[in-house]
Amino acid sequence: MTLRRALGVAASDLYHQAWRLIALNVILGGVVIAVVFATMAVRSAILLAVLIGPVLAAVMHCVVTLTQTEELRLVELLNGLRRHWRHGIAFGAALAIAVGVGAVVVPFYARAGTWAWPLAALSLYLLLMFGVFQLALWPLAVFEADRPLRVVARDAALTVARRPLGFLGLGFALLLVNAVGVAAAILPFLTLTISYSFLVSAHFALPKNPAREV
Repeated sequence: MTLRRALGVAASDLYHQAWRLIALNVILGGVVIAVVFATMAVRSAILLAVLIGPVLAAVMHCVVTLTQTEELRLVELLNGLRRHWRHGIAFGAALAIAVGVGAVVVPFYARAGTWAWPLAALSLYLLLMFGVFQLALWPLAVFEADRPLRVVARDAALTVARRPLGFLGLGFALLLVNAVGVAAAILPFLTLTISYSFLVSAHFALPKNPAREV
């Protein structure tokens, strides 16, 4: 599916399942905000960030179900949590580590002097590419739930490698969408941009569903 088509079909899904996707957005946003406030109160609570992973996986399960069947029930959130919590913890931990390391390494090299600026640029590039990789990894991890993690990660890497410009465009488009969402709401989880981002990623990364190509 092309990026333009994925954006359009995701918008249609968003329109027809708005209240359910709002509920998913609020749940995910609530978990994220709770972890942030806990971390501000107790520094060691940053370890709770790993718990965001299973919730992300459960929401992605709902989104993948919607993209494949055109139907969504909120009970799928519990089904997704029960089925994908292990993958969610693993991917959530990897994501938290990558973001944490990037938040330290990039500013360190940027302040170290002109000699280190290429290293800062390289670190930022690798961090951004890791983010683009996530756009394929999470949908495929749900879609290929019965396959080993290393196989899913390989498939995600191959998916991105086949359409590098497409995934870069996807990342840029979702960055704009969420920037608008943050600007339009006091708290981002009150918008629908998170669920919409998941929908676009799933439509773009997963194999074509013939019923959605008509």
